[in-house]
Amino acid sequence: MLIKETHADVQTKVDGKETSMRIFLFHPTIPQYPNARFPGVALFSEIYQVTGPVARFARQIAGQGYIVAAPSSYHDFTGPEALAYDVPGTDQGNEWKTLPSYDEDSYKTVDYLLSLPTCTGLVGTTGMCLGGHLALRAALDPRVSACTAYFATDVHSRTLGPNDGANTAAEAPADSIHTLDKLNEVKGEVAMIFGIKDTHVPDGGRDLIRQKLRDAGVVFSFYEFAWAQHAFIRDELSKGRYDPAITKICFEVLLELFGRTLKTDLGPKDGRPEKVEHVC
Repeated sequence: MLIKETHADVQTKVDGKETSMRIFLFHPTIPQYPNARFPGVALFSEIYQVTGPVARFARQIAGQGYIVAAPSSYHDFTGPEALAYDVPGTDQGNEWKTLPSYDEDSYKTVDYLLSLPTCTGLVGTTGMCLGGHLALRAALDPRVSACTAYFATDVHSRTLGPNDGANTAAEAPADSIHTLDKLNEVKGEVAMIFGIKDTHVPDGGRDLIRQKLRDAGVVFSFYEFAWAQHAFIRDELSKGRYDPAITKICFEVLLELFGRTLKTDLGPKDGRPEKVEHVC
C-alpha cells in the first residue's frame, strides 16, 4: 500500500501553558479510492522523538492499512526535530522524559486521528521504550481499542511523571496516578513485548506488570524473548542489539492484534464468561 507523509501542528495546554505539538502523519493511500477509510494508530517514540527507525516503523504499519500519527513527545522542551543517538542526546532524552503533558498529548493525538474523515473511528496505540509506556498509558483512554507496547520502560518503577517514591505495590497510595496503578481503566486489548536481557525492565519488573494487568482484568498477551535486549527493534545505532528476526515476529503480533480489533467489526461484547474446556 502506498503512503503519504505529512504533519500537523496541534495546540496543547498543561498547567496554563500552551505549546504546539507536531504530529507526524503516515497515511495509506489506494489509487482511485480517495475516500478510503482506515483505522488509526497513535505511535509514541523512544526518548529521541521521531527518528529514522521510528519513522520506518510508522511506514511499516501504515503500509498495512493504518493511519499512523506519531507525536513529538518533547514539545514542552524543544522543537519536533529528533535527538541524536549519542551520549548528549541520550542524556537529554532521559532528562525530559518526565513529560508533564503526556496524558494531554495522547488525548490530543487520538483526537486528531478521530477528526480525520479518512479514519474509521477505531484507534490503537503502540510505541517503544518510553513510547511503549506512553502507548500503554494512552490505552487508559476508553477510545483506544488495542495497544502493542514494546519494552515499556518506567512502568514497573512508577518513574514516569511525578515520582511519589512508591516502587512496590504495597507502597502505592490509593490515589496513585501512575500507569501501573490505573490499569483497571484499560478497556481494549493489550500486547506487552519484552526482551529477557533488557536491563531497563528486569525479571521482577516484568512479573509485576504481568500481575498488575491480570489483577486489573485486562485482556492481554505477554511476550518475553530470551535473547532480546533493550531497543532490539531499532534498526539504526542500536549498539549491537537490533534483532531483525525477533522484530519480524513482534510485528506479526502487532498485525494480529490490530487486524482483529481494529479492522474487524466485532460488534458489542456480550460480557458473558467464556467456558474453556479442559481437553487434550
